[in-house]
Amino acid sequence: MEETSTGSNRSRTSNIARNDRSARRRCALFAAAGAAALLSGCTHMGTDTSMQKAPSLDDLNAVSPAFARYTTQTVLDGLWKRPHLSPRDRSIVTLSVLIARNQAVELPFHVRFALDNGVKPAEVSEIVTHLAFYSGWANATSAAGIARHVFQERGIGADQVPSAYAALLPLDEAAEKQRAQTVQDNFGATAPGVVQYTTDVLFRDLWLRPGLAPRDRSLVTVSALVANGQVAQIPYHLSRAMNNGLTKDEASEALTQLAFYAGWPNVFSAMPVFKDVIAKRPA
Repeated sequence: MEETSTGSNRSRTSNIARNDRSARRRCALFAAAGAAALLSGCTHMGTDTSMQKAPSLDDLNAVSPAFARYTTQTVLDGLWKRPHLSPRDRSIVTLSVLIARNQAVELPFHVRFALDNGVKPAEVSEIVTHLAFYSGWANATSAAGIARHVFQERGIGADQVPSAYAALLPLDEAAEKQRAQTVQDNFGATAPGVVQYTTDVLFRDLWLRPGLAPRDRSLVTVSALVANGQVAQIPYHLSRAMNNGLTKDEASEALTQLAFYAGWPNVFSAMPVFKDVIAKRPA
């Protein structure tokens, strides 16, 4: 009786092991198929978006001469030449808006313009990566396909973009401990997975990647928040941006840039928050 029971147990254990191995194989196949589909989609999407061309000035004039005038005189010959925010920073703000809102039609021009304005390929790469977390994976996937086409036409190779893994910047342990504890206290019971990924992936990995300076990473984040109307998240990230070196004048001028590329309503919704954060900063 005992031998029969033991044999039965061995048989059940063997079946469980086989089923577990089979399940793992199926999961691996599904994962591989999903990855292949994603890569295929990215390649196809990159080809399609590279074929799209932004409307020319003649196109704009044919539809709206006033819009064409504002585009040339007010935006390109006016806004982009204002002081207090460098052309490089204006490109960072603008790229962040276009990626955050998945506005692909102007992205090829602005990736090129950003490179011309001194944004490094590695920084473009990190902006795309950063905004996957702050505006969604699909938006970053779309931007990656477009940026890849621009990189190819300019001969920018893999040696000019950051690797998947990098030696991280030093962590401010005290500030991170306080942030993590606040989030855990507020939301640990509501969404423990979100809280864990926020700590482990965002603030102990993504934010410490060296391909984009903390000040610029903050500028990307604040720009994306304004662009998508995420007003509740602005106070923390604007304060962090200014702690990371963004000046009051630069923050103010970033709002001016954002008004044109994210729209006046989003900026007017953000302005009271900016005003409050700046007023509470030490003089």
